[in-house]
Amino acid sequence: MGKRRMPDLYRAPFPLYTIKVDPKTGWVITAGGGGSSKTGIKNAVHFLGLELVGDQHCATLVHSHDTDTRATMNLALGGDVIAAGQDGSCSLMRFRQCQPRGKAAAKDAGGGSEQGAARRRAGKGGKGSEGTAGVDVSEMKDNTTQIFVDTFGEVQSDLNPQDPLQKCVRFSPDLSLLLTGGTDGHIRVWEYPSLKEKLDFKAHEGEIEDLDISPNNKHLVTVGRDFACSIWSGNQLAMSLCWHEKMPQIAAKSYRYMSCRFGKVEDQKDALRLYTVQIPHKRDRKPPQCYLSKWDGKNFLPMLTNPCGTEVISTLAVSDSGTFLGLGTVTGSVAIYIAFSLQKLYYVQESHGIVVTDLAFLPDTPKGQSLKGNNEAAMLSVAVDSRCQMHTVRNRRSFPIWMVLFFCGLMVVGAVLLLQHLFPGLI
Repeated sequence: MGKRRMPDLYRAPFPLYTIKVDPKTGWVITAGGGGSSKTGIKNAVHFLGLELVGDQHCATLVHSHDTDTRATMNLALGGDVIAAGQDGSCSLMRFRQCQPRGKAAAKDAGGGSEQGAARRRAGKGGKGSEGTAGVDVSEMKDNTTQIFVDTFGEVQSDLNPQDPLQKCVRFSPDLSLLLTGGTDGHIRVWEYPSLKEKLDFKAHEGEIEDLDISPNNKHLVTVGRDFACSIWSGNQLAMSLCWHEKMPQIAAKSYRYMSCRFGKVEDQKDALRLYTVQIPHKRDRKPPQCYLSKWDGKNFLPMLTNPCGTEVISTLAVSDSGTFLGLGTVTGSVAIYIAFSLQKLYYVQESHGIVVTDLAFLPDTPKGQSLKGNNEAAMLSVAVDSRCQMHTVRNRRSFPIWMVLFFCGLMVVGAVLLLQHLFPGLI
């Protein structure tokens, strides 16, 4: 699949930098903005209602939460809490769905038709009586969904004296820790939900590009602009990875790590993989290949490295099952790879007009499965061009095992009969 125009699932009035999908409700949460510059471009977090109509996905804006002068550059979901990277801080926001306005009006003792109409008009204006509490009220055409967002905490996640910026954020899988990395090269870990600082250590010289934590909280993986991919146990360096150890044609410091993600292994409950992306440190007239690597997620031995094209990779995502990997590029292309073999399964060249900033697979939850429809994988992408798109891989046709065995049996019988016919008395 090459260059073609992908339909937009949603288009925001500002650049989009990050996207996540709530596993429980299926809401798509995406954010971005114009930052503090006075360009008139707003900063907000948008909640989208995702639906599957026939074979087509569609999205509706359910709620817009204004973030004042700060654009959200990255976010992580921890239950009903969003950890949002805004400048050099990490803002924690709790979101919740409220009782549908129509039902509330019906239960109201004085809820006549005029009062209900007044409430609906207030909802459309976005400033009902609830809005005076300092909480954004959602609006939707049929008034069936309301989302409230409360900011309940904030931590300083980057202390760069020149231009503080949080580059990445993660919740630990058990939601006991909040981890951030920024331009000052420090990893900061807070106990959650108390937000008591647990660790603060210098992990890299220069900016931290990405981080992830293993399912048992035992290992933390970080990648930085200093060419290093480091494995940490607490604040102690356990080891550094070298992806090109068996590739002598790759010169030292000609590539740097861009992304890292842990992933499950389908049908292997105790197995774990780590995936990393390596991009050229400098661009040549003839663009060199980028590389995708797979590591054992427990002993961190290299398992496989494959080239993944000459377009510079900007972001990496792993599906919940660990079956698929998603890649976005600085030129706007989107690809889906098979995690087992690191082979390309899906590719749209320049699907977006500019750099792809984030990707998110639909989760393997009941809600997520219902939204996938007849697709083996469904992945959302966002970019600086303000567009959100859906990329799907159709279910591959397969035969039942009994049918395979039946035809194998027929082939064996046919082979025996053919040998008897050609060589009488052989069998």
